[in-house]
Amino acid sequence: MIFSSMTFLYYFLPAFLLCYYLVPKKYKKICLIIFSLIFYAYGDIKYVPLLIISACLNYFLGKKISGKKHPKLFLILGLILNFGLLFYFKYYNFFIENINNLTGTHLSFIRVAIPLGLSFYTFQNASYLIDIYTHKINDAKNLLNYMTYLLMFPHLAEGPIVRYADIEKNLDNPKQDFTSFSSGVSRFIIGLSKKVILADTLTYFSKSLASLNTPSILSYWLKAFNDTFVLYLDFSGYSDMAIGLGLMIGFKFLENFNYPLASFSITDFWRRWHISLSSWFKDYIYIPLKGSHVKPLRRAFNIFIVWLATGFWHGASWNFIFWGLYYAIILIIEKKFFQKFLDKHHLIGLIYTNVIVAIGFVIFNETDLSKAFLFIKNMFSFTSLDFVNLETLYYLKNYLLIFVLGIIASSKFIKNINEKFAENEKLANVVGYIKPIVYIILLIISTSFIIDSSSNPFLYFKF
Repeated sequence: MIFSSMTFLYYFLPAFLLCYYLVPKKYKKICLIIFSLIFYAYGDIKYVPLLIISACLNYFLGKKISGKKHPKLFLILGLILNFGLLFYFKYYNFFIENINNLTGTHLSFIRVAIPLGLSFYTFQNASYLIDIYTHKINDAKNLLNYMTYLLMFPHLAEGPIVRYADIEKNLDNPKQDFTSFSSGVSRFIIGLSKKVILADTLTYFSKSLASLNTPSILSYWLKAFNDTFVLYLDFSGYSDMAIGLGLMIGFKFLENFNYPLASFSITDFWRRWHISLSSWFKDYIYIPLKGSHVKPLRRAFNIFIVWLATGFWHGASWNFIFWGLYYAIILIIEKKFFQKFLDKHHLIGLIYTNVIVAIGFVIFNETDLSKAFLFIKNMFSFTSLDFVNLETLYYLKNYLLIFVLGIIASSKFIKNINEKFAENEKLANVVGYIKPIVYIILLIISTSFIIDSSSNPFLYFKF
């Protein structure tokens, strides 16, 4: 079940909210857990027992780590179990394939599907155990609290990677009032619109550009930028919906995106893109490696390790590893030579950042590295390809409006307008009356897109 489906929007979500708000306070967590398990079972029923066992096991490991006897031993055991499970389902076949290729052996593969949300809830379990060990949090006071934290359906399948400390206070006292609920509804609708109106429609633009009889340099650049907008609008749209759902039931998740495509450097981009993941690697790998408080060579090594892990987290494929190393190299060079220049020249920084990111996502989206490198080569093939042709212009004309809307939605344009209106009391009042109408219209349009079967699964489900 995905958030942008009729089943979720008009059956599951209303039933859940009705139950959640009608049951007494002491049963709300049970209600949330039951509906979360139903949500998970709808998409991956065979791994429901694994999810429940994972929650129970990490809860009891947390208890042991918070005790006085051998906390480090139980932490190591917990990390081995959590990452061992991730390795088995997600990476085992990758390593077997490469061992077979290198040695000529014929080791057997395993036939298993990756459990839904495994990468996300593995990191949540790991952060919970590490934070208890480092005395940043206390262990969950009961199993019900921990299961609520881990199984909560708004962030279960695709993040954000929520840490226990972020919602600990809300587990027993969720903030439930009209302001939070209405903010949650509006945030959810914004995310839904980004996903089904913009991302899914722009996906067809990318498919059209990929199937041109005669591609041009412009068609390659358009596809690279369009794919970037699709991924941003898809994933940030999901995060908006997850945050909105959290607000509806009294939980405030931290932001996962902060207009990354408006960044002036790659360093700044990665402070704004998939914030819950980048901050996880920073706090649990980069800082323990002494971060930037080391000699330049060691600092470069630390960046290399973090980005190798970041690339590998996204998938068991060489393109993700190259994608991670691509950013490691760029960040090392940028921090050494260009950071101050980019901080002073924002327009150049904006263009540079988006070009680097678009090229990076060519590698990210193509599992066949030879095809990815050929694509990048064609982006700069000024002698062997026409810069533009009629076929490219035809599809650009057809999708120009939605492409421009994608650019606007990926920028701070709407945010800046809202801030300007907020400064004027009269305009702010007018906007306050108009916004609910706009949200209703967006919901109706989004629903029509879903009915029209133009809505696709979220891209980050596969991670």
